[in-house]
Amino acid sequence: MRIIGIETSCDETAVAVYDDSAGLLSHRLHSQVALHQAYGGVVPELASRDHVRRLLPLVGEALEAAGAGRGSIDGIAYTAGPGLIGALLVGACFARTLAYAWDRPAVAVHHLEGHLLAPLLEADPPAFPFLALLVSGGHTQLIDVRALGDYRLLGETLDDAAGEAFDKTAKLLGLPYPGGPAIARLAEQGHAGAYLFPRPMLDRPGLEFSFSGLKTAALVALRGRSPDERMRADVARGFEEAIVETLAEKTRRALRASGLTRLVVAGGVGANRRLRARLAAVAQDCGVRLYFPRAEFCTDNAAMIALAGCLRLRRGERQGLAFGARARWDLGELR
Repeated sequence: MRIIGIETSCDETAVAVYDDSAGLLSHRLHSQVALHQAYGGVVPELASRDHVRRLLPLVGEALEAAGAGRGSIDGIAYTAGPGLIGALLVGACFARTLAYAWDRPAVAVHHLEGHLLAPLLEADPPAFPFLALLVSGGHTQLIDVRALGDYRLLGETLDDAAGEAFDKTAKLLGLPYPGGPAIARLAEQGHAGAYLFPRPMLDRPGLEFSFSGLKTAALVALRGRSPDERMRADVARGFEEAIVETLAEKTRRALRASGLTRLVVAGGVGANRRLRARLAAVAQDCGVRLYFPRAEFCTDNAAMIALAGCLRLRRGERQGLAFGARARWDLGELR
């Protein structure tokens, strides 16, 4: 089965061709970072318009790179949520129209399921079941992944996601969008221990997260000051270390409570090198295997959507002529 995957949930326009025998054949992505940087974040209307411009050329590029004609495509998978509703509708409308024109089945994919399954694109994929730490700009969750469509939420953030906290603190430090990579780069120049920020909710039981107070702590540290480069780097280092330690220790708790022997880290924040190193230590201490998707598939991409769509099409799922998108979509609703 050969599938085209289409991803337009936020500010990345992506198209991929996936074959269930040969694996990923091609992947094309257009990032809108430069478009949104002047605004310090994603402008939904601008994102939607850019998706309209980019999708058709990217499909042509992906097919050419895969050496595939439209006659070799067996189905179309697209992200139907969660995300920016306008951006999602652009991708859903385009994908369903393409499927109708080519007389191929279409399937709607949950964006977070794509992230959870992204490590299956690697040469040494994890087997079910596994514990997943899903950490991105919009989500911070610990999930017991038992099988395709069988997901049990163990804990999640009560307010800001980790990636959102990175972005907001980056603004306080005068760093460009996206904030996570900018803070990570600046933190490399900072001194460990110069600023000791709180580790939210580590002093109480459970697997929930909360990062809004950590963001406030960074604001208090900077208030009334004109920080030089050294101070900014020290704050960035302290902030990053607080988030990394919180994520790592909550993950340790989840591994011990669940008894699972495989750990998957997914989502854009999963590309953070300090987090990867800390989670590798946790995995070793707990005697579990650790899996990451390659860095380019931690952030939003169409390869994971094509893979998830392929698995669901093989189960016989099909989208009718009617299509839709959901800005909010609970992962637990999937089957």
